[in-house]
Amino acid sequence: MTQDFEGVVSQSYNSLPKYTEVMAGVPEDYKQVKTLGALLEINYKIVGAKEQLRRNLASKIKAGSKKYPGVIGFDNDVIPALDRAILSCHDIILVGQIGQAKTKIAQIIAENLLSPMPVIRGSITNDCPMDLPACELISLLQDKENPMSSPRFYMDHDSMEKIRNNKLETPIEWIEGKDRFKYVLATPDISVKDLVGQIDAIKIMKQGTEMYEIESYSPGQLMQSKHGLFCIDELPVLDTRKQVALLSVLQEGRFTTGAYPVVFEPKNVFFATANPIDYTHAGKIIEPLYDRLKSHIHTHYPKTLNDEIFIVVQESKIPKSFIPIFMLKALVRIAQNARSSQEINQDKGVSVRMSIHSLELLVGEAERVRALSHNILPLPRPSDLLCIEQCAKFELAELDDTAENRQKTLKSLINLAITDTSLECLKGIEQNVFEMIKKEFADKTFVVSQEILGSNSMETSYARQLQNFKSLADLVDKIYQNVLSEQNEFVNQANKHNITSESLELSELAIQELRAAILELVLDGLCSMNPKILDKKEGTYVAA
Repeated sequence: MTQDFEGVVSQSYNSLPKYTEVMAGVPEDYKQVKTLGALLEINYKIVGAKEQLRRNLASKIKAGSKKYPGVIGFDNDVIPALDRAILSCHDIILVGQIGQAKTKIAQIIAENLLSPMPVIRGSITNDCPMDLPACELISLLQDKENPMSSPRFYMDHDSMEKIRNNKLETPIEWIEGKDRFKYVLATPDISVKDLVGQIDAIKIMKQGTEMYEIESYSPGQLMQSKHGLFCIDELPVLDTRKQVALLSVLQEGRFTTGAYPVVFEPKNVFFATANPIDYTHAGKIIEPLYDRLKSHIHTHYPKTLNDEIFIVVQESKIPKSFIPIFMLKALVRIAQNARSSQEINQDKGVSVRMSIHSLELLVGEAERVRALSHNILPLPRPSDLLCIEQCAKFELAELDDTAENRQKTLKSLINLAITDTSLECLKGIEQNVFEMIKKEFADKTFVVSQEILGSNSMETSYARQLQNFKSLADLVDKIYQNVLSEQNEFVNQANKHNITSESLELSELAIQELRAAILELVLDGLCSMNPKILDKKEGTYVAA
């Protein structure tokens, strides 16, 4: 019996949806909708990508829920600007230096504000059956020739063939927003064809198609992100010709490729990023493109110590370990001090990634030097900090930018960060405590080294050495309690950001190594006080 495809399609296209939405354009039981016939049965209607972002953001604002999970430190400026732009359905350019989460923002928006969409299974251009006008869909279902009567790309040839062959049983899969995010790094070797697609000579030869038939087209990055978010990183790097290729997408939501007589509509959201230097340089972004990127949003580095610490903990990939809060503070202060240093080229910036990668190295150093050989939990100490030289990513401004000069500058930044962090931990300690410690050092020394454990049978262990310094041991005990209190508070704040990490919570296995790290910090602080209590000479602490 011949099915009434025309009636089924016309009824669906011309009727109101039969479902309640749980997100923009998403039926409440959408995972049960697995075929073209089921989509037509519920009168499914496409909601465009920009409208998805707008409506889903509006829902989150009304509900008071997290809009951009994982984005930290932008609450008072960048996030309100993003809200305004998305609610206005704008294409956006994010302007900021390296390591300011520009690409991450675009990815998080795609993951959290784009709705799941029904596409024909296996489609490389996110083809939804309702991309087709009713007459085109009816022609495919009736297996008529020339289903694409107008010079417009509605869907890939393979998707059309699936409809032709499977009819109403054409399999449908729901694609999440994160899978409709397309990231393209603008490099000199990116071609116009990479962006807009091309007529594929291999397809022409293999399939015997005519050059200008739809079967001969291979989609580019823009069409592969259909119904999604297309993010081009470092837009000003693209030369003028390639920027022109993007212009019609922003201006009219469509483009053509070469002499190919077909109009393509990617139906996506356009995001771009740029470095401030390139963004302000005349000619780096052609004026029409610059003008049609409706919202220009400037990002920045974290403005507070805590914000950057949260970012570092959230983004770092580390094995099981324990990270003391004071080590996180010292690490982040190195990067923040670098951003205010006249010796460093601030036009290039100092990425947050430097702090992230430094934390990963610190844990690796603690493993290499102590944890693996002694079967203990890795715990970074101040004496480990010099290892981060290999990820010190900054460029010198006043001195020759040599490895030796960068090493000297980094060492100075490390010393400054340790000084600030150690003096902070000694605040509130009564003066007589320091005087008693100085007396204890009158005829004694304390040896510090990465290789010395906090506690073991060796005479040089910190615990054994501390037996000769009662006042110093009492001070370490007091600071230890302060650190535990601050660590617990930090864990609570991290949980509010949905940051969870076993490496922030102290276990019994880490107690002695934590005390060792605190001891090193205290000793450094005693050397930095004015007047000095101690001096440090080649890893040995003596009375000043």
